[in-house]
Amino acid sequence: MSHHQNRLHRTAMNSQTREQALTQMEHGEQLDVLVVGGGITGAGIALDAATRGLRTAVVDGQDWAGATSRWSSKLVHGGLRYLQQLDVKLVAEALGERERLLFNLAPHLVRAVPFLYPLSKKWERPYVGTGIGLYDTLAQWGSKVSSLPRREHLTVEEINNEFPDLRDDASVGAFKYWDARVDDARLVLTILRTAVGQGALAANRTEVVELLTEEDEFQDGRVVIGAVLEDKETGRRFPVRAKHVISATGVWTEHLQDLAGAEAGLQVLASKGVHIVVPRERINGEVGLILQTEKSVLFVIPWEHHWIIGTTDTPYQQSPETPVASGADIDYVLDHANQVLEDPLTRQDVIGVYAGLRPLLQPVAKDESAGSEAVSTKVSREHTVMEPVPGLISIAGGKLTTYRVMAEDAVDLALGDSASQRPSVTDRVLLHGADGWVGVAARMDAIHQEIQEVAGDQWTRQHTEDLLHRYGSAYDEVLAIMEEDPATAQPLPHAQQHVRAEIIHACRYESPLHLEDLMDTRTRLTYAAPRHGLDAAEEIAQIAAAELGWTREKMTYELAAYTARSEAEDRAAQTHDDAAAATARDAAGSVVNGLGGPDRTRAQA
Repeated sequence: MSHHQNRLHRTAMNSQTREQALTQMEHGEQLDVLVVGGGITGAGIALDAATRGLRTAVVDGQDWAGATSRWSSKLVHGGLRYLQQLDVKLVAEALGERERLLFNLAPHLVRAVPFLYPLSKKWERPYVGTGIGLYDTLAQWGSKVSSLPRREHLTVEEINNEFPDLRDDASVGAFKYWDARVDDARLVLTILRTAVGQGALAANRTEVVELLTEEDEFQDGRVVIGAVLEDKETGRRFPVRAKHVISATGVWTEHLQDLAGAEAGLQVLASKGVHIVVPRERINGEVGLILQTEKSVLFVIPWEHHWIIGTTDTPYQQSPETPVASGADIDYVLDHANQVLEDPLTRQDVIGVYAGLRPLLQPVAKDESAGSEAVSTKVSREHTVMEPVPGLISIAGGKLTTYRVMAEDAVDLALGDSASQRPSVTDRVLLHGADGWVGVAARMDAIHQEIQEVAGDQWTRQHTEDLLHRYGSAYDEVLAIMEEDPATAQPLPHAQQHVRAEIIHACRYESPLHLEDLMDTRTRLTYAAPRHGLDAAEEIAQIAAAELGWTREKMTYELAAYTARSEAEDRAAQTHDDAAAATARDAAGSVVNGLGGPDRTRAQA
């Protein structure tokens, strides 16, 4: 086996490796760490633990990144608005992680992007300039690489060159500063593949239904010694023993603590964030915008072939399983964006919408009798890790950018006094596809010609750039599929930004189990193409059926289930509050159940 083939074998995630992982969890040696939650935090914990030599497994009751992590603003940033809250430590920590991801750990996935901070009044200039100047200074502290360009002040005329569609009366000047963006779901998948390559066991759609405990005289009570897992694909349940169970379950944090019988623990507030997606050509601008609102901030972000605009930040009281955007949410984002855009956006311009829940730490203990409520935008995103019950570690808070620091803290707590002998090394573990990226980027022209020789003239320079920024130096995984069958290099007719080989690659190396997994996470067609990508869904389902061994009945079911979910989300977008939107969205479950198969609707938190 060649080095290249061995790499693929070690890092591949698919239905076969999932089954092998479940078998090893059930029948293998006791785990050192069982990570519950396969979002950005859980993926980071799995990688941290595995690279310290711990026997590690990670499971998620949904798909990877299926809750919060794939519905983010897709920013890797320090959080400029947290400087307004004087949360300097959090900002400095996040900016340090931004630097690592940009220049070392994942330069193929994380890309620098300039933003404008428009000034509405002239007196704002010294105040805002000082804040952004501090932001730049914090980014450079302790950095061993060249940081991003420092801020610069722009006149109204200079703003027009950078963002022609910004209304003339929307600013009296602006500051231009730099941050970074990322494909959030692909980052999670990449971290997981890296962890699997380091020996971690990984199984998506595998839920913890019970925590195993036993009496321990030294702990003076019961301790968690593992969990009962349920394979959501088959319904089979089995016990897994682990020295430590680490909960990275976001808005389900309290649920897992309740399973352990914890009398105290972390408490989180679910805050709903909604983003809209519009075509890149709809707004004439080359940079992003950050806009102050009465509640928080609104970003207008250039992202791949689109603009992402958001977010809302509102307490959410409905079921965390399927949050969805209401018409009121969409109107809020449109109204605030249109306050500064020369050519206002309408509902017809919106090709996609997505909603997710952020797990924010509660600043106060629950007090049902007093009816106290936390305000989501006032809650710090700084994370906390604790052990509410011996053997169970909970971590919550934080943000996508600081996942690595969160993971290190969680594993340190699990290791206790021995952590100093087995310190974290993830600050220098390159993520899958990062090794050799500098050379790959420098050879982009040659690589483009190499791929075009296989794919033909239909393969464009944009396809090459997209491929390299999705897979980095591991682009050869996709190229190998094209070389096996050049027909797989053809773009999907209704999703030209993707080629057939990418769907095959996802099935072989990124563990999708359902059509929605391919539409939501391995591509982003559920909101990056009109009509939730339904025009491309049948061809994608056919490719998946051939790769995953689906019967025709199974493929028909998958298409019908995804269609029902998409239509339900469209109905929710016509409602005007969370309760009505949830009712409309939940109707998809009834439709799917009526198809004669299990309810596989998305559980997005």
